[in-house]
Parts: sequence; C-alpha cells; structure tokens
Amino acid sequence: MNIHHPLLAEELNNIAALNLPWDDLAGKTVAVTGATGLVGSYLLRALDAIDRAHSLKLRLIALCRKPEAARERLSGMENLSILPYDACAPLDADFRADYVVHAASNAHPLAFSTDPVGTMQANLLGTMQLLERVRATGGRLLFLSTGEIYGENPALASFDEHSFGSVDPMRFRACYPESKRAAETLCASYVQQYSVDALVARLTYTYGPTITKENSRADAQFLRCALEGRDIVLKSPGSQVRSYCYAADSASALLTLLLKGASGEAYNVANPDCSVSIREYAQTLADLAGVQLVFDLPPEAERAGYSAVTRAVLDPGKLMGLGWRAAYDLRMGLAHTLEISR
Repeated sequence: MNIHHPLLAEELNNIAALNLPWDDLAGKTVAVTGATGLVGSYLLRALDAIDRAHSLKLRLIALCRKPEAARERLSGMENLSILPYDACAPLDADFRADYVVHAASNAHPLAFSTDPVGTMQANLLGTMQLLERVRATGGRLLFLSTGEIYGENPALASFDEHSFGSVDPMRFRACYPESKRAAETLCASYVQQYSVDALVARLTYTYGPTITKENSRADAQFLRCALEGRDIVLKSPGSQVRSYCYAADSASALLTLLLKGASGEAYNVANPDCSVSIREYAQTLADLAGVQLVFDLPPEAERAGYSAVTRAVLDPGKLMGLGWRAAYDLRMGLAHTLEISR
C-alpha cells in the first residue's frame, strides 16, 4: 500500500472532517490489537489523521505479534507506540488505555482450517484478558466481532442485531463464528456483572488497500490477481450474497461506535447499498482492472475453511441511527483499493 497516495490522504481527511465528538479523544490513549491487520492498520491511520487535524495530543498504541512488520506497515506515525502482543498471553501489568479496540483474530479461511484452536484462543482468552484490564483500570473496550455469528438462515433477507441463524458447533470451521459469539457474551457478562464499558461491532466483509499478504479470503485473492494483471479466479459459482464495506467506511463506523455507541450493545457494520454476490464483486474488480473472470476449484485445505453460508446480508440501521453513513459504493471502493495498492 502506498501510504502517501493522495486518494488515501483524501479518505483519511474525510474521516477527520466527520461530525463526531473528537474532543472526547483529547489527551487520551487508544490501543488497537491486531494492529497490522486490514481493519486495525486502517483504523490507526485514521486516528493519526484525526489527531493531526484536531490537535488532540492522542497517544496511539499498536499491539501485534510482529512489531517489525508493524513498524513498516504503520510507518510515519510519530504518536504511535508499538508493543509485542500475543492474544493468548497475559498483558503487561503496566498496560492501560482509555479506549481499546480488540481487532486481533485469525480472519481468513486457510487460518481457520490450519489453526482453529488458535482462532478460538485469540477471541476467547484475548477478549477476557482485555476485559479484565479494562475492569481494573477503566476505559472502554470495542470488540470487533463478525457478521458470521448470524450463521445460516435462508428465510431472512437480512440480519439485524436481534435475528440469528444456525451454526454447526461440531464443524471445526465454526471456530470463528462460535468463538466470536462467546466473546460477545463475555462482553455482555462483564457489562452486567462488573459495569465494564464494552460494546461490540459486527463487521461484514471488509475490503481495502490494507488487506494483508497472508489473507486467503476470496476477495484478497481477487485483488492480488487484479494487481498483477492476471485473470481473477473464482473458486465457486460465486452465487453467495454478502454485504461488503470499504475499509474507510468500516473505520468511520468504528470511530462512531467508540464515541457514540452504547455500552452493552452490538452494532452491525455494513454498507446498506453494497450487498452483492461474490461473482458480482469479482466481476466489478475484473472490469476495473481490465482482466478476465475465470473459474477453478480450490485446494482441499483452503476449501475446508470456507463459509457455507449462502446469504450474509447485514442490516446497519442501528449504526445509522447514530448518524453514520457509508461514503463508498462497491465500484468506488474497489477503484480506490486498486489505485492505493499500486
């Protein structure tokens, strides 16, 4: 990703110009786990831009397993501290932050199939340790969950925060949605029993220029093909319908929740105008990149980690009630992704 690309600067400046109570962040410390991931790294970039635009004197902390990768991925941020972080290990006794965003988790199919235990540990142990720290020191925790917690329910056109489908807990692929569900319940339990300030963001399929090289999700593979001028390979008929959300819109949504969301509540994060089939997503990207869309079957290990859900459309009405609006439709978001990634 080109961190100096004018399109990225424009996106970050637009976020900083949003009508949010930025003064609530003045002099505060914001910590983000999973800081080198797609969502965590973009969120930190946005916070850095907000700090510069509003002279907030923010202190930003990036918590991640690979500090050397973070220094490269998050370069140019003078107000940033990078700390080694293992979601399964105890936190440093001196750690404290006014706002904590827990974004650390395996989040792509190959990781689910090769490390389902580690996936569950990061979501369960990591969330509990952060909740304990917020309980002891104060502050607010925003846990990043997933729309996959809704499972499969073909009878519903979309999921709001009170509707659910089925997840088979005996499939190892359930390591992701089931551990996210349990972590959400941990948050709700700490709110109820200890009055901890915690809330949940249920993210849909987020895409953008901060996607990592390790990501084996279909859209990540599409992007790599497009950037290399190769045909985009679709490893299924692509009929599954998903909600998508561009990274800049996801970041503005998370900032809205940090500053305006209610403790003990969960909020869907999705673009209401961006629910398309995987094939439509791939075709849009192929058209923008000037390549062809072709079909092929994936390796067994990769296919084993795929979601079996046929329709995963999230209703973001509750989030929009806080004043949030998506700014990037699919074509614009993918065009920005291509340009900034180049």
